[in-house]
Amino acid sequence: MLTAQVLSVKNGDVFLDWTINVLRDEAKITSFKINGTYNGVIDEANKTISVYVPNTLDLHSLIPTIGLSTNATVSPSNGIATDFSNPVTFTVTNNTASAIYTVKVTAIGKPTAVFVSLPASMNELNSEELTACKWMLQNIPNSLYASFTDIKNGTVDLSECKVIWWHYHKDGGVDGKEAFERSAPEAVNAAVALRDYYNNGGSFLFTRYATNMPAEIGAVANNAAPNNCWGQNEADAEKVSGPWNFFIQGHTSHPLFQNLIMKSGEPNAIYTCDANYRITNSTAQWHIGTDWGGYDNLNKWRTETGAQDLAYGGDGAVVAWEFPATGTKGKILCIGSGCYDWYSVDDVPAFYHNNIAKMTQNAFNYLMNH
Repeated sequence: MLTAQVLSVKNGDVFLDWTINVLRDEAKITSFKINGTYNGVIDEANKTISVYVPNTLDLHSLIPTIGLSTNATVSPSNGIATDFSNPVTFTVTNNTASAIYTVKVTAIGKPTAVFVSLPASMNELNSEELTACKWMLQNIPNSLYASFTDIKNGTVDLSECKVIWWHYHKDGGVDGKEAFERSAPEAVNAAVALRDYYNNGGSFLFTRYATNMPAEIGAVANNAAPNNCWGQNEADAEKVSGPWNFFIQGHTSHPLFQNLIMKSGEPNAIYTCDANYRITNSTAQWHIGTDWGGYDNLNKWRTETGAQDLAYGGDGAVVAWEFPATGTKGKILCIGSGCYDWYSVDDVPAFYHNNIAKMTQNAFNYLMNH
């Protein structure tokens, strides 16, 4: 809608103001779901929609449920069985506006990578999580979304899955192991299945508050979780005046940090957002020091947790770490830095923010080839 205009009408000593709102016709697909369950990844810029479904479904007869912008209509019709064995075009119209979307449905039997989270449906993810999930589905071949309930119930075949990723955001933060368990009971309930996957060589990428999860699957020697966590609400996210960063001294050669956009003269700093980016600073880190937290120094933290530190905050806290593969167990990468952020309420030009996707791609490459 364009900015409202006020039209003043005068007739002698009689005055009347009219507020005029001009609406722009909009023709958009706002959501797309197959058989009421499998959510499409919408690329609005290219007008494409990708949907990933189990290979047990018949692609020749699938029912789309299509969300549309106000007053828009779509053809082929919503809710009608459609042959998706080849890409299908859907035309959306609304008075003077029209758009054509191409929908491709891909059947996946045994995924190579899974984005897991609490909701049953990908469309129920919050904006931070959904942005990360969409990136994975578009960039990691043979990947799909699954809920923790799916994992617990064995709905998803993990026999060929190399990496499970959980990026967990919660407005206001998740401070401490008990708070985590209260906020994510579905994850805790799936811990047995995830532990089996891990013990049989499966690897994980845990980011943001999901970094509490290694303790739930028996990966942390002292069964502890990050001891210093906080975060803001997405709607009230802080607007940064300049790029934010964390530090990787001693670990610049680690695969996680290769081919990133670096700032000249700062080989130990990884910048991940740009000026005016709105960031919640959602952090799950390990405080190191004699003042509080239980870990007087890094050596004590390494010994007690069994983890290896990879990156640090400005105060020396551990903000990225890993649990190396041992025996039959897989590998776990954790990124808890508040700088690791996928979604900004305000759309700003990306430069250093491209490092988020690059670093995540590095993580997948590293975990899939351990």
